[in-house]
Amino acid sequence: MEFCEIYNEDCLQTMSKMPDNYVDLVITSPPYADQRKSTYGGISPNKYVEWFLPISKELLRILKPTGTFILNIKEKVVEGERSTYVMELILEMRKQGWFWTEEFIWHKKNCFPGKWPNRFRDAWERLLQFNKDKHFNMYQDEVMVEMGDWAKSRLRNLSDTDKIRDNSKNGSGFGKNISNWIDRKKAYPTNVLHLATECNNKNHSAAFPEDLPEWFIKLFTKEGDLVLDPFAGSGTTNIVANRMHRNTIGIEILPEYFEMINDSINKENSKHEYSGYIAALC
Repeated sequence: MEFCEIYNEDCLQTMSKMPDNYVDLVITSPPYADQRKSTYGGISPNKYVEWFLPISKELLRILKPTGTFILNIKEKVVEGERSTYVMELILEMRKQGWFWTEEFIWHKKNCFPGKWPNRFRDAWERLLQFNKDKHFNMYQDEVMVEMGDWAKSRLRNLSDTDKIRDNSKNGSGFGKNISNWIDRKKAYPTNVLHLATECNNKNHSAAFPEDLPEWFIKLFTKEGDLVLDPFAGSGTTNIVANRMHRNTIGIEILPEYFEMINDSINKENSKHEYSGYIAALC
């Protein structure tokens, strides 16, 4: 039977009880530097790497060799200049033993409008992919996209060069011989996700859109795998993973969010008559 466990405590405390090589996928968005001060207290940019490294160390221990860690994070602007704490964190995590495999970009289609004297509004965030081994589970066919208008125009006007180039040897998408895709209905996506933000969420100030964790759950797991969010927030990752018949664990330090997650998952399961087991643990 699939399970969904939500813990109301510090994530280091919960993860310390987990066995080695336990989790298939970690998707999380920790508090960004100097943000969410009213709820999580805020961590200054010059302390952020020091604060996060013990957490990434535990994640490295509990993640399976075939697993993936997706970290949603974004640099802030300090006195008109971008902070470097994300880049510093990447470098330090590599020293811990992580492979920085890929960087996905979340394009926020409905980002908040505004004007600043020395820059434009932020319309994207990082989704950093880390792995503990260079060979990991990845189900690329699960996130293929419709070929759409590209097939109707580009594939109808192929040059001789398009037809004679060699096929891709590593399964990296279209390959070099574009004519191979004339009869295909779907193609592999890019590493840019065009998703609207969660607007007017009264429960949490920085909630994921559900499509975001759903995409990564499809890409890196199958039914019955274990998905962890150590900074669960409003519980979107856990709610979506539960709906997709994955085992899931969420950790949230704030009691009010912990209660909200349990209520949401119980309502979801009641609505869809799921049989997943919900463990509300303090």
